[in-house]
Amino acid sequence: MVHIFYGRDSFSLNQAVDQVKAGLGDQETVGANTTTLTGQGLTLRDLRNNCDAFPFLSTHRLVIVDGLLGRFEHKQGRPRSAKRSAGPGAGLGEWENLASYFDQMPETTVLLLVDGDIKAQNPLLKKLSPLADARSFPLLRGKELKAWIQRRVSEEGRDITPQAVNLLADLIGGDLWAMNGEIEKLLLYTRERPISEEDVRQLTSHLQEANIFALVDAVAEGRTESAQRILHRLYHDGVPPIHILVMITRQFRLIAQAVDLKRGLSRTDIQNRLGLKSSYALDKTLAQARTYDLDGVKGAYDKLLETDLAIKTGRYTDKLALELLVTELACTPAAREAAPTRAR
Repeated sequence: MVHIFYGRDSFSLNQAVDQVKAGLGDQETVGANTTTLTGQGLTLRDLRNNCDAFPFLSTHRLVIVDGLLGRFEHKQGRPRSAKRSAGPGAGLGEWENLASYFDQMPETTVLLLVDGDIKAQNPLLKKLSPLADARSFPLLRGKELKAWIQRRVSEEGRDITPQAVNLLADLIGGDLWAMNGEIEKLLLYTRERPISEEDVRQLTSHLQEANIFALVDAVAEGRTESAQRILHRLYHDGVPPIHILVMITRQFRLIAQAVDLKRGLSRTDIQNRLGLKSSYALDKTLAQARTYDLDGVKGAYDKLLETDLAIKTGRYTDKLALELLVTELACTPAAREAAPTRAR
């Protein structure tokens, strides 16, 4: 009984682990017969010793190994922990013998290998997959993500409108930990009625991010009054000025990275390099990057640094410093030229 669970969707992966545990019987007894090992630095002998031990007052023993497959991910064409060798087990060292150990492992032992983002070419994964229950858990996107949202709400015996599903998917993306938390808040807020798009707009904390995008849009296009209006809306929503400054700085860092990215990269590659989880955030960042060149971003960074120092030295209050920053950014030559640049 060998399972291999891997992927970036740690929420679904953890649910799968819980399902394995639930299938082994009484959870208190299962917990007492569960051993968790760290894959980094683990030896095959240590793993075998743990797997060969018999369960205590239970029918099964569960051994979970976290991060073993990741040791054999390729980096610059070679496995990180590999020596050059030939054959299908190249670079695995002693772990080449793990597959043959499965036949000797006690029937009472359930072995579960869990890991993060592992490529299909991973040599240990390729060797073990035919002999195990191997499942990949990539981040959900598009229709699959929307179906998950609908299913999660339905599990609670509740309804959600298609517009609310679309907005949640756009704002939060494939981070199911965050998505589950927002859905739970929405279920409590709406009580018996269906979750609507307006409910999502009122409760979802990720709308702060959307307001930051709108603020940077207004700044980039030289719309000073709009920028100040959005800034005061964030104040009204209880967002601390220092947090707003951090969020603006983060967005300009993303813009700088997007400006510097090489052409020809796929949308997925760009999204992964920027570390953005939602398609909404990616679209907004790429659109904003088209309004700036590197000199414009550097100029914005200089003003962000000046604002941070002004607050820390007490020269200005945090709100006054932030309002001056927004006005100055919106009045820069780059901002004034942004609208025609976008039109081109």
